[in-house]
Amino acid sequence: MQALGGGRLHLQHGPIDVVLRAWGARDAVAGAYEAAVVRFRTVLRELVEELPELRKAMDDGPRVEGAVAKRMVAACLPHGGVFVTPMAAVAGAVADEVLAAMTGAATLDKAFVNDGGDVAVHLAAGEKMAVGLAADFSEGPVPAIDGRALLRSGDGIGGVATSGRQGRSFSFGIADSVTVLARDAAGADAAATLVANAVDLPGHLAVRRAPARALDPDSDLGDRPVTVAIGPLARDEVAAALAGGRCRAEAMRASGLIRGAALTLRGETVVIGDGRCLSPRRAERGLTR
Repeated sequence: MQALGGGRLHLQHGPIDVVLRAWGARDAVAGAYEAAVVRFRTVLRELVEELPELRKAMDDGPRVEGAVAKRMVAACLPHGGVFVTPMAAVAGAVADEVLAAMTGAATLDKAFVNDGGDVAVHLAAGEKMAVGLAADFSEGPVPAIDGRALLRSGDGIGGVATSGRQGRSFSFGIADSVTVLARDAAGADAAATLVANAVDLPGHLAVRRAPARALDPDSDLGDRPVTVAIGPLARDEVAAALAGGRCRAEAMRASGLIRGAALTLRGETVVIGDGRCLSPRRAERGLTR
């Protein structure tokens, strides 16, 4: 545990790395932080105990008991017909769980829990929060902020998550990044993973893939091929790949699973949903919808 500037708190345990902040009365914020620390201490152990089930495909019916694991399964359950494991929602589910501990312990004006870029958000009536979007990989492997999501109370958005081949997890697709706004962070996390998988050019010679298990023997993706490198792409090829992701994101939005999404590949961006909430700068010269 480490106090950071700006009233933020950093919590780290094994691979779980969280930064959080709360706004409100001083005693309320202190109580929320104490609750976050207490809950965070038990999360990793709970996940490890159920890891074999959490690595199962949803079609195989993973059975879980822990609160975070149940959030993961619930987030993936609506996505029938495509391969996904509960691990697609792990970071978002952890963020949701820690935020729930904070808001359950104290009355807060607003708060966020950022688990490696997947963010759970609480906004009391009349509150708003801007979340930076990092999707610009033009200068190297560390993304630059190139847009923002402006969240308002009453929007029904409690989670922002980003996925893609440049992230921490493997991807079946070629998106540089896909950012999703949803009711909670677990739902946004699962949806971002699946939309990023759909930004693709199957069989394209410029896309190099390898079995996930060859890169990480413990991967929940098994021997399924994941993207490891992409060569030059023409503009129309970029547009075709983004169209696949747009189709999936629009279907998710139509069914109420997400509120919006921004899909980025090679400097082009497609925005799904309310542009007043989601404003990537690159969309101004990209493929905004």
